[in-house]
Amino acid sequence: MRIRFALPLLLFLVFLASESNRASDLALIGAKIYPSPTESPIENGSILLHDDQILAVGPSSTIKIPRDATVMDCKGLVVTAGFWNSHVHILTPGLLHVREASAAELDKQLDMMFNRWGFTTVFDIASVLDNTLALRRRIESNELRGPHILTVGEPIWTIEPVYVRDFLEENHIRIADTETAIQAISLVRDHAAKGANGIKLFTGSYQGGDKVAVLPLGIAKAAVVEAHRHHMPVFAHPQNLDGVEVAADSGVDVLAHTVPQSSPWTPEFVSRLKSANLALIPTLTLFDFEARKEKGLGQEREAWIAKMVAELRAYSEAGADILFGTDIGYTDHFDTALEFTLMSRAGMNYQRILASLTTNPARRFGYSDHSGRIANGMEADLVVLRADPAQDATAFSKVRYTIRSGKLIYTEE
Repeated sequence: MRIRFALPLLLFLVFLASESNRASDLALIGAKIYPSPTESPIENGSILLHDDQILAVGPSSTIKIPRDATVMDCKGLVVTAGFWNSHVHILTPGLLHVREASAAELDKQLDMMFNRWGFTTVFDIASVLDNTLALRRRIESNELRGPHILTVGEPIWTIEPVYVRDFLEENHIRIADTETAIQAISLVRDHAAKGANGIKLFTGSYQGGDKVAVLPLGIAKAAVVEAHRHHMPVFAHPQNLDGVEVAADSGVDVLAHTVPQSSPWTPEFVSRLKSANLALIPTLTLFDFEARKEKGLGQEREAWIAKMVAELRAYSEAGADILFGTDIGYTDHFDTALEFTLMSRAGMNYQRILASLTTNPARRFGYSDHSGRIANGMEADLVVLRADPAQDATAFSKVRYTIRSGKLIYTEE
């Protein structure tokens, strides 16, 4: 008797489960799809998502859409893998007190900074670690929309840069100076144990005028060795050539900026940096932002930006890794269009820019087996654009939809 009643119940539960599974399917149909920077686009293509993974991608005629899937008509739109922003800061007033803030307040801030611009993954490279981890937990619990957050927490410096002192004091944030290799190793171990994903070194810390506090090589090496022991990438803010030298000699993985206080990058210098396997985050818009804070720069501002563009051109043309990043959180210039314009001016075509947004960071940070491309089994992180970046690089900033883990987290109004 029990078996007779149990079998119909089991079949009913299986039916409910299958209905639930079908209801979680999302289909994007009729789009132009760029599966990766190196693959040919798929014209009139479709993508089927199931939960947080890509189930199928290809020409629309080959993709069978489940009857109960949610369908998004993407005719005339362009789809790429979700964007990475490899240089942000969780330090805006709206994100500084995550535990006390409402979900509505945090979602509004995350939309303005990240979701609106197609970023499904960001790497925070200097913030208050405990606060950033609290934000990540609220996102991962699905209380907030996104994006995925990786973080370095508090950075290592000999003395804080002059331009952040007032901010740190006003917000009662204390980041200790690092004076010894033992202190650097201790910070790395502490951050690794708490859940940080990387380490940030100020190999050059700006002190005003021509003064730069350079991190001693011994401290930098100790931090890098310990970070790599925990499989954590290391970023460096170089500031000047001495800071670049310390980064290259210590084994740092990523330069967080082009270098304002440096001579032109010769082929020999570029070759040395590339041999050190250093990736570069240009943050070109940052230098426009900084220059505009100074009154009356005019031609000087243009010359300064041209210098940064030339550094990016030299490094990109050498075939080195370029990672997209904006320094958002330090700057409040959320719009990404200027960064794409300047990257294009540096000679980067849309494939190279797309790689800086997707495959390069996924590979550099160890996520390429499930992120950075549109392919079966990859994470369902996607950006839907209303224009084609092959025609104009600023199309990367014209986001219609952002999808993280198979869920729509931004819709253009």
